[in-house]
Amino acid sequence: MRIGLVLSEAANGLRRNASMVVSVVLVTFISLTFVGTAALLQLQIGQMKNYWYDRAQVAVYLCTAVSTTAGCTDGEATDEQQAAIQQQLESETLAPFIDEFYFEDHEQAYENFQEQFAGTPAADYVTPEVLNETFWVNLVEPSQSAVLVESLAGMAGVEQVVDQRSYLDQIFDVLNAASYTAIAIASIMLVAAALLIATTIRLSAFSRRRELGIMRLVGASNRFIQTPFILEGVFAGLIGSLLAGGAVVAVVEFFVQGYLADNLSFTFVDITDALIVVPLLILVGVLLAAVSAGIAITRYLKV
Repeated sequence: MRIGLVLSEAANGLRRNASMVVSVVLVTFISLTFVGTAALLQLQIGQMKNYWYDRAQVAVYLCTAVSTTAGCTDGEATDEQQAAIQQQLESETLAPFIDEFYFEDHEQAYENFQEQFAGTPAADYVTPEVLNETFWVNLVEPSQSAVLVESLAGMAGVEQVVDQRSYLDQIFDVLNAASYTAIAIASIMLVAAALLIATTIRLSAFSRRRELGIMRLVGASNRFIQTPFILEGVFAGLIGSLLAGGAVVAVVEFFVQGYLADNLSFTFVDITDALIVVPLLILVGVLLAAVSAGIAITRYLKV
């Protein structure tokens, strides 16, 4: 196969259908940008889970004078009840599951509340007595929090036992929903890109139908005829995927690392993660274009 002639035919096809090629590039770029965003979001969720789940605590809230739960009918937890709860935490049953724990009294809870809600109306009205005294427990393995909940939830003086991971799960559910939405949009856009590539290749083949007829008459193989058209699709897909990769890297560099990381105390994806995603985008873009173009020109030649 003459490589120079094949490349020349592909270049002619790109020049004749420049507007359609630009459309393919743009659709591929947008769809793969959504794919890259969804992939980075999944990496971000994984990093956040690893970071926060290991730091999530189990909070054992003690009864206050204003507690209304069934276990707090006798009012605020007494010193004896506090001692019994601490003894249970230190018992042979729970000690193997606990890394460390500490007690937070009314005054400490009030100070923390004032720091967290400074400048809000709640900070002016809340008093130390209405805030729960709490045992904060760090577990050796956060996934085993159910053991602690079952052991302490029914004890006298305990208002409730809360695994903070339940709050994190709600946040991760929202992030997962956003990721799945991005994947759904990307899938629709990828289908649109595949259809547009196929249409572009058929139009390119139709505009050169006389040349194709002559090639068949002189005995040119189907492979020789099809290759320039496939290269046209691959070129458009490659350019679109490279643009998408650049967009993903730019978002991570200037928005995630340049803005979010400076303003929020979270662990975020970095350029290394983006550079892992970029080759995948290029691979998807090239394969999508090659397959779509190949199917389109094969069907055209059979007609």
